[in-house]
Amino acid sequence: MNTARQATTHATHSNLTEMYPGVYRPGSAMDDHGDDGPNLPTGPLNTLLGFELETYQIPLDQLLPSKKVPDGVMSTRKYKQIVSSINEVGLIEPLSVIQPDRKKPEYLVLDGHLRVLALKELGMSVGPCLFAKDDESYSYNHHVNRLSTIAEHYMIRRAIDRGVSKERLARAFNVNLSSINRRINLLEGICPEAITLLQDKQFTPDVTRILRNMKAARQVEAVELMIASNTITVAHAEALLKATPPEQRTDVKPAEKEKKTAPIEQIEKLEKEMSQVQEKYQEAESSYGSDLLNLVVAKGYLTKLLANEAVKSYIGRHEPEILIHLELVVNTVSMEEAVQQQQVAEA
Repeated sequence: MNTARQATTHATHSNLTEMYPGVYRPGSAMDDHGDDGPNLPTGPLNTLLGFELETYQIPLDQLLPSKKVPDGVMSTRKYKQIVSSINEVGLIEPLSVIQPDRKKPEYLVLDGHLRVLALKELGMSVGPCLFAKDDESYSYNHHVNRLSTIAEHYMIRRAIDRGVSKERLARAFNVNLSSINRRINLLEGICPEAITLLQDKQFTPDVTRILRNMKAARQVEAVELMIASNTITVAHAEALLKATPPEQRTDVKPAEKEKKTAPIEQIEKLEKEMSQVQEKYQEAESSYGSDLLNLVVAKGYLTKLLANEAVKSYIGRHEPEILIHLELVVNTVSMEEAVQQQQVAEA
């Protein structure tokens, strides 16, 4: 039964060119599990293959779309990247097609509508295609996760390690060199726990640029919050960075601490100050008696002087400020009271 299906398949596509002739030949020596060929199955499989094993080159004008391509799609960044990638390294993923009517040379595109447009724009007349089985009417790519940002980072790093230039990668991705450098350094400064959380996610490289301004624990917390809200975006990352305390950020330099003085130096400084205070106290103590006597005599003299209304009136007319201070001295009972009265007068 398997042989009959293979014969029918080859009869149906006999007018097409195999992309890799001789890779798979049912009934040939390459079906043996020897060293001369690939170890491909010849008997019935326990798992049903979704596509035939051969890849064919089909004229693009025989491919019919299975869905309407949105207007303006050829001006999108995704489409331009596809064109750049095909132009630089060729079409890596074949188109998925099915032949609705085996009597007509027309094929329905299940997956790869943008790649068909890109091939036509590049002036190509044929494209590599995989034929879906008769009982399959959808693309298996709908059930495959697209390349995550971290997986893309590892792919670019491997390409660099194998000698692919950054300029060629930039042309393939249709981006500038700075964007390639950001993708190469995507995980620099990111803790392993945060990398694990982002392993299968898609985001722009600027997200990790912001995350590396946080310490490891805060990185994990920020990634968990973005994943929980399903918004792994630059705006969300910046908002979380602004809400991060300074002690959990790596881009905030700690305030310079004042230089601490050694205990011995502090003791010496205190001893010197105490010595100066003691000298001033002794000096004041020695002259305290005579100064107090002079003040008492001066106060008595000013009291008698201001008791004379003519003198007081004269001073008030010509030197009113001096009169205010003289009255303060006369009316003062203690030094503290004099200071308080002076403060009130100045206010």
